[in-house]
Amino acid sequence: MFMQVIILLVGFLFLVKGADWFVEGAASIAKKLGIPQLIIGLTIVAMGTSMPEAAVSITAGMNKNAGITIGNVVGSNILNILIILGVTALITNVAIQKSTFLYEIPFMIVVTIVLMIFGITGSEVTFAEGVIFWILFLAYLGYLFVMARMGNDQEDGETKDYPIWKCILLMALGGILVVKGSDFAVSGASEIARYFGISERFIGLTIVALGTSLPELVTSVTAAKRGNAGIAIGNIVGSNIFNILFVIGTTALICTVPFESKFIIDTGIAILCGVILWIGTFRHKELRKPCGILMLLCYAAYFVYLCMV
Repeated sequence: MFMQVIILLVGFLFLVKGADWFVEGAASIAKKLGIPQLIIGLTIVAMGTSMPEAAVSITAGMNKNAGITIGNVVGSNILNILIILGVTALITNVAIQKSTFLYEIPFMIVVTIVLMIFGITGSEVTFAEGVIFWILFLAYLGYLFVMARMGNDQEDGETKDYPIWKCILLMALGGILVVKGSDFAVSGASEIARYFGISERFIGLTIVALGTSLPELVTSVTAAKRGNAGIAIGNIVGSNIFNILFVIGTTALICTVPFESKFIIDTGIAILCGVILWIGTFRHKELRKPCGILMLLCYAAYFVYLCMV
C-alpha cells in the first residue's frame, strides 16, 4: 500500500514537471513566431497543461478503468474553474478577453452539454461520438487559427527566450515525463481505490483530477500574479475544451468509454461551473474576489456531495 502511494506521488511529480517543461519550450517557440498571448493560452499552454489529463485518461481507457477516464476529465474541468480560478481570483482580479467571454466560454459550455447528451443517450461515448468530438476540436483549432491571423489581444508576457534546440529538448523531455507519469498515476490510484474499496469514480473526480490539474493551477496563478490575463483565463477555458474534445474524443476512438449514470450529475455541475464563470465576469469583464469565494464554496459543497454518494 505504501508503495502505491509513492508511485502515485511520483506520477504526479512527473506529470507536473513534464507539463511545465513542455509548456516552457512550446511558449518560447510561439513567442519567436509572434503568436498573440491569448492564442498561446488557449492552445499551447492549454494543451500542454492538459497533457496529464490526456495521458491519464487515454491510459485508463485502454486499461478499462472507465471510472478514471471520464471522472478525470469531468473532475478536472470542475476543479479547473472552481478551485484554480477561485484561488486565482483571491490573489488578484483577473481580466477576461472579449473573445473569451463572447465565444470560448460559451463554446466550453456547449461541448460539455454535448458530452452530457452522449452520456444520457447511450451510457457510453462511442467511436462515432469520438469522431464528432474530433470534428468539433478541428473546428475549434480553425477558429483559433483565424484569431491568430487577426493578431488580436497581443499582450506582453514573461515567456523565456530559449534557443530552438533547447525548446525542442524541453518539449521532448516533458512529453516523456508526462507519459510515464500517467502510467504511475493511473496504476497507483487504481490500486489505492481497490485497497480502500473506494469507487474509481470518486478517485477520478478528486485525487486524479487534482493531480492532473496541478499544471493548470501553477500556470494560472503565476500568470495572474504577473498580470498575464490572457494566459490565466485562456489557459483554463482552453484546457477544459481540450479535455473534452481531444482527451475523451481520442479515448473513444481507441475504445468505447462507458459513462456511468452518476456522471450525468457531475457533468451537469461542470456545465453549471461554466455558467458561473460567464455570469461572474459579465458585469466587470474580469473575475473578482467575491466570485472567487463563491467558486470555492461551490467546490466545497460538491466535495461533500461526492463523499455522501
